[in-house]
Amino acid sequence: MKNIRKNTKIITLVTGITGLVTWTLMSGPIVTVRVPAPVVKVQVPAPTITAVVPDTYVWDGFEFVGVVGTQYFYLGAGDYWLPCDSVRLARFHEWARAHPDWHAHVIVNERYRLDARGHVHPWHGDKQSSKDGHGHARDH
Repeated sequence: MKNIRKNTKIITLVTGITGLVTWTLMSGPIVTVRVPAPVVKVQVPAPTITAVVPDTYVWDGFEFVGVVGTQYFYLGAGDYWLPCDSVRLARFHEWARAHPDWHAHVIVNERYRLDARGHVHPWHGDKQSSKDGHGHARDH
C-alpha cells in the first residue's frame, strides 16, 4: 500500500509537470505587445497678419520702415509689409531720435504695395501723394 501511494504521487507529479510543459510548448512563445503612445497634435494658432501697407516709408539704416496711424511696419522678405516687433521698433525710434527731420525724407510707396498676405493695397488717403517715389514734389 505504501508503494502504491508513492507510485500514485510520482505519477500525479509527472503528469502535472508533463501537462504544464505540454501547455507551454503548445501555447507558443510569450509575446509582449507594447501599445504605442498616442500621438498628440498641438495646433499652433496662425500668426496675426495685419493687412496694412504704408503709403510712405523711410530707410532706417537697416531696413525700410513705414507708419500707418500708430502702427509701424517693416518691409520683410518677399517685399511684404509686416508689423515691427519690439526690437525693430526700438531700433527705429533710436534712429528717428538721431534724425528728427526723417519725415521730410520719406519715400512714397509706389513700389511695395503688397501686404503680408500678398494682396495689393490701395492708398490710405483720398488721392495719391504729391511726392514722387523718392519723396520729392511731383511735377504736375
